[in-house]
Amino acid sequence: MRTGMIAAAAAAALFLAQPATAQDREGWPGSLTIGTASQGGTYFIYGTGLGGLISEALGVNASAEVTGGPVQNATLVETGDHQIGLVTMGPAYDAWNGESELAPGVEHKNLRALFPMYQTPFQIVALKSSGIASVGDLGGKRVSVGPAGGTAATYWPRFFESVGVQPQVSYSGASDAVGQVQDGLIDAFAFAAGVPIAAFAQIAAEADVNIFGFSDEERTKILEQMPELAAFDVPGGLYQGFPDPQGTVALWNFAVAHADMPETLAYEITKLVMENNPRMVQIHATAAETVPENVDKNSFLPYHPGAVRYFDEAGIEIPAELR
Repeated sequence: MRTGMIAAAAAAALFLAQPATAQDREGWPGSLTIGTASQGGTYFIYGTGLGGLISEALGVNASAEVTGGPVQNATLVETGDHQIGLVTMGPAYDAWNGESELAPGVEHKNLRALFPMYQTPFQIVALKSSGIASVGDLGGKRVSVGPAGGTAATYWPRFFESVGVQPQVSYSGASDAVGQVQDGLIDAFAFAAGVPIAAFAQIAAEADVNIFGFSDEERTKILEQMPELAAFDVPGGLYQGFPDPQGTVALWNFAVAHADMPETLAYEITKLVMENNPRMVQIHATAAETVPENVDKNSFLPYHPGAVRYFDEAGIEIPAELR
């Protein structure tokens, strides 16, 4: 049995190694850096695993680097300091249009999408006793939108403006915000994270709460105004007492590269990730969404020609405006 396992492992390694020996490597770097975020977070785990996979299969020394996250990653790729960056499409959209808080006025027109990663949806929790059951109920209420500078803190105020409500916004970490809801110090907690959101699951198990996203009308309005977002349905059964799906919006995370990355390298990286999903899921469970069918979750950022070549071969349509 041990001999069989060794043979299987060798065969798997050979399978991964084959693409690197068969294509044109002109212009490929000897190493590349992947911009992630802080250690222990999903980006760092995902990026470290991605780097290991690229190193193993393509013979390029790829390593993950701790960064400040999507905003910084977009600029590091734009300037050529990093070859790959992991970004949330919100910060990427701002950077593309020259509205990055890190490099205001600088349009990041060299960013190119490689492949979809996973998505970060938005939800709200409030005690049932508060009477708050929808975004429209939040006018004048005390609402935490997570830590200052985070994705939730950036987007919830935009959402409130879009749907015409004016809550009293405050900032705090997820665990603190849940405690504040339970203690009556705030009326609701609006957040963004992979579902199930642990803080929401905790409070749902301890108290009678309402957990909700957006109505169909609210979601349509938000998506029209903010093309970097995507519609998302939170599956039922993730939180105690909530068996039915709920509609909301989400920001997708994508891997991006500089436009000058050699086409063959971008092709091989995209192909490697898209055709080895079980390996990606071993790196992080969120990679269950790292599949070709999710390329349509990018509505504005052009794909790298190497990525376009792969998706064309795979029969996945890339709109003309994103080529």
